[in-house]
Order: sequence, then C-alpha cells, then structure tokens
Amino acid sequence: MVGFSVYFGLDNTKEENIQLLKDAHRLGFTRIFTSLHIPEANYDVLKVEVREFFDLAKKYDMDIISDISPNTFKFLDLENMDLEGLHNMGVKTIRIDFGYTEEEISIMSKNTYGIKIQLNASTITEEFFERLDSFSPNYENIDALHNFYPRIGTAISEECMIEKNTLLKSRGIKACAFVQSNNRKRSPLKDGLPTLEDHRGVEVREAANHLFALGNESVFIGDSLPSLKELEDLASLDPNVIELNIEVKTEDKVILRLLGEVYSARTDEARDAIRASESRLILNGDIIEPFNTIDKKIGDITIDNKDYLRYMGELQILKVNNAADSRTNVVASILQKDFYLLKYIKGGKKFHFNIAK
Repeated sequence: MVGFSVYFGLDNTKEENIQLLKDAHRLGFTRIFTSLHIPEANYDVLKVEVREFFDLAKKYDMDIISDISPNTFKFLDLENMDLEGLHNMGVKTIRIDFGYTEEEISIMSKNTYGIKIQLNASTITEEFFERLDSFSPNYENIDALHNFYPRIGTAISEECMIEKNTLLKSRGIKACAFVQSNNRKRSPLKDGLPTLEDHRGVEVREAANHLFALGNESVFIGDSLPSLKELEDLASLDPNVIELNIEVKTEDKVILRLLGEVYSARTDEARDAIRASESRLILNGDIIEPFNTIDKKIGDITIDNKDYLRYMGELQILKVNNAADSRTNVVASILQKDFYLLKYIKGGKKFHFNIAK
C-alpha cells in the first residue's frame, strides 16, 4: 500500500505527471493523493489536466485520493457532496480537509458508490470521535491520512503520531502518512512535504521504513516529482518488516545466508537482546565454527557457534553491552543511525537486514 502525489497546474508538466503515473503503476503503486485546492496552482491548467490523468488512473484501477472541501465540488462543476460525480471521475477516496460537520462526514461514510472517507489523522481528537459517534458513521468505510507540512519546523513529532495512531486503532481505523521526495520538492516553499519533522531531508526508504514501524498502513511520497529510484525504493519496501542497515564483520557463507533471512522477534522477549525465532531452525545441517568471540556492544548481531550446543545458530541483536563469550560470534552490527528502530521490534515483529555498501 504505497502511493505518490500529483498536483495539477503547479510544478510538473502534463507529460511529467502522466509518466509518473505510468512508472508508479508499473512498480506496483496502488494509491494517488491529490489536492484540488492549492492556492498557488494554475486552475486553467488544472481543469484541463485533471480529467485526462484521472481517466488513465481509473484505467489502471488505482485509488485516487482527493482532498475535498465545498470549493472542490464547485471547481469540478459538481454539487456539494456529490459523491456519485466524484466516483464517475475515478475518485475512490475523499479526504475531508475542511468545511464539513461530523454529521455530514457520517452521511458521506454511508455512500453507496464505494467511495471511502479519509479523515485528517494529524488533527483528530477523542472529542471529535465522540461527536462523530453520535451520528453512527460507517467506520468500515473510513480510514485516515496524516497531514504533510511544507514549512520547516511545523511537521508533527513521533510522539504525536503515536498518540493519534493509537486513537485511530482503538476505532479500527487504519492510518497513512507522507514522506518527502528529495528530487523535485513542491512549490512554493520547496522544503519537502513530510508528516514527521524528523523526516525532513531524509531519504524516502529510510523515512518510509520508520513510518511502517510506527504502524502506518500506507506511505505516500508527498512532493511533486519523485525520482525513479525513490519510487523503486518505496515499492520494494515490505511494510510488515522493519529493515535494519548493518555492517557485516565476516565473509562466511553460512553467516551471510543467515543474515539474508527475514526473522520474527520471539514473543517471550529477553531482557538483554532481540532473539530471532527462526534462526536455529534454518541451519539445514550447516556448522558454525567459533570466530570473532569478542566483547559485545549494543547493536551487535551475534550468532551462537557449535560450542553452544543446541543453541548453535541462535541469532540475537544486543540491547545491552555484554562480555565476550567463546560460544558466541559477533557477525555484524546495526548502523548507529538505525538504533532507534530496535524499540519497535517487539514480540512477533518481523525484521531483516540490509548490508550497507
């Protein structure tokens, strides 16, 4: 569930937007975010381009998500809250930006056109949901997308996202968020469009990996024209597996094979380490000889050797420093910039390693 953004009448030519759509579709992108009420956009251009783009996206069966307000319907020559008209254009999800009451949101959530309603995940509160509840919305037809923030210093914190996502999860609502592109940043400020301030200037893959670790279901590139590499990086990222960049300390083929697997953290969480559930089960008769049995530091990846008997093959990521043990090989280390991701690897969470070049 990955997406990109398009802004008609702003930074890109029609041809660039169409090529972006084709590239993203080829790579498996399924969602497109657009806003039809950007003050800086050229609306004469926008009106012409939006229909052609939507027709192609509809042909590709992609989920078009549009920010809406009463002005959006007026701009599209539709009556306010005319969801049938949006459906006929190919819009599958409408993100409520402003101008609608909780009662109107509830009414729209019960539409029969298959259009999903998307809340602003960054601004929802418990009080909002209490008011919405009084109108009995169809929560099965509702999800949520966080804001992006063009101005430096205004994007939300990780703590805020966790708070909002926890509130959404309690209602059975899935959350989505944005990362910025570092290729062509959107006008007029061109400082990137991330949801988290921590992600401003960060590469797409790294930022998206963090957002998935925080429980977001979908990640969108917010800026105008991501590079092909950025699209590829996001498309190839598994949302259910936390990626950890590592420095390898051996060329042993058995160890490298083990480091290339996807693992689940054991549900009986150890105090001192993240233990991989599967590593001892996939040795396939290989023997691990002792080597590099040095003092172990936080972030080191260890694999027990043959001297640990039935524990041979046990893979751990150290959460504390430990003294050397002749039965345990230090085979790699998590890059320090990824240490923060270890706190998300709780019981049952999947993780894998990316060998730093």
